[in-house]
Amino acid sequence: MKKVLLLMMMFALSLNVVQAQEMRNGSNAYVGKIERDGSIRDRSNAYVGKIESDGSVRNRSNAYVGKVERDGTVRDRSNRYLGKIENDGTVRDSSNRYLGKIESDGTVRDSSNRSIGKADGIERRHAAIYFFFSMP
Repeated sequence: MKKVLLLMMMFALSLNVVQAQEMRNGSNAYVGKIERDGSIRDRSNAYVGKIESDGSVRNRSNAYVGKVERDGTVRDRSNRYLGKIENDGTVRDSSNRYLGKIESDGTVRDSSNRSIGKADGIERRHAAIYFFFSMP
């Protein structure tokens, strides 16, 4: 269930895409996509939720699961601060610890600089949710 919530959150605020955008893990395995209308599908193409224009994400039952604000602030469904994705792609948790970085080409690196995935064409703040934050 957490994986589905994370997948949904990574695409928050991406409603203006022209075509579906894909996300891949560190092994280059396909993990999901978002469609033009904001619908989110997992790797099996099952519907898992939808993104609202304000960045709120709802699951397949239409329950609110969290939000990525335009400034990169990440909050869970209880509005608790989880961390922030900075403009340069640096990701920090709620204690300001360095978690990793999402490079301009979409490569995702952990705190040891190892490549853990690819989010080419996905906004950094959205990809950071999938790779670095766990939604309760």
